[in-house]
Amino acid sequence: MSIIEVDALSKKFGNLLAVDRVSFGVKGGEIFGFLGPNGAGKTTTINMLCTLLTPTSGKATVNGYDVVKQRAEVRKSIGLVFQESTLDEYLSAEQNLRFHAYAYKIPKKESEESIKELLELVELSDRRKSKVSTFSGGMKRRLELARGLLHSPKVLFLDEPTQGLDPQNRRHIWDHIHNMRRKHNLTIFLTTHYMDEAENCDRITIIDHGRIIAMDTPDKLKDSIGGDQVRLKAEDNKAAVLELKERYGISSMIDKDEVTFNIAQGDKFLPKLVGHFDSSLISISVHRPTLDDVFLKLTGRAIREEEVSFKDQLKQMSMRRRH
Repeated sequence: MSIIEVDALSKKFGNLLAVDRVSFGVKGGEIFGFLGPNGAGKTTTINMLCTLLTPTSGKATVNGYDVVKQRAEVRKSIGLVFQESTLDEYLSAEQNLRFHAYAYKIPKKESEESIKELLELVELSDRRKSKVSTFSGGMKRRLELARGLLHSPKVLFLDEPTQGLDPQNRRHIWDHIHNMRRKHNLTIFLTTHYMDEAENCDRITIIDHGRIIAMDTPDKLKDSIGGDQVRLKAEDNKAAVLELKERYGISSMIDKDEVTFNIAQGDKFLPKLVGHFDSSLISISVHRPTLDDVFLKLTGRAIREEEVSFKDQLKQMSMRRRH
């Protein structure tokens, strides 16, 4: 059963259609990712699901609550980690968590137990008394993850959870996210433009210019563009091309001095090929498609690290109107 249901959801800002009739469902307990460049509509979608923006049209429910008609119920049942830090840097780690517990009216005994447990989970127990202003970017992110779980939400929304962090800190954050998911049986909805980060998802929705253009598991998305690319070099490449066609029904081509072809799950096919191939092989390699390749195939371009956000687009539209 889906814990998030979205039906033809749209959001317009003036003449700018930021999200264009997106529909999808998120299953309980899965990590569901929105992958796309900055400005694609990811944050706008997550803000509508978290009741921070009102949809222009369409419908969405989170934990069975309507995001327009039952905002208070939605907010009580979700956790949210924003792109930008919203911690009070003049307070300590535990003071930030206590303030959150107070806002959600969590009984003191219960909140203190949860604060202790969560600080241990994100490895910040030894810094619980330290001011957040002394924390690194990775430490702040871990504290925000702990805060997002303090009121025991059913769904945790993560908007670009590792943006601005170095690769080592990003891996560390994801270790904590997986631990939290297992320990608290969480459903996680995240947005990202990092391809390696999207690999952590059970399912991925690729969004571009406000529209969903693909949705599936990471592996199936990769297979959808033709599977793995195999490159081999034989003593007689023409004979190898013929054998691939006659024995395996594989169409291949000679590129420079190598034979190339695509096949799903190439890593499983290669042992069979090498063990029974009549043509004498000199070398062979397999390249697994990446999500970069998927996005490039679907859109004709790579995801750009820096794209104009919808706010910048609105600013540009406003300037054009003045002139």
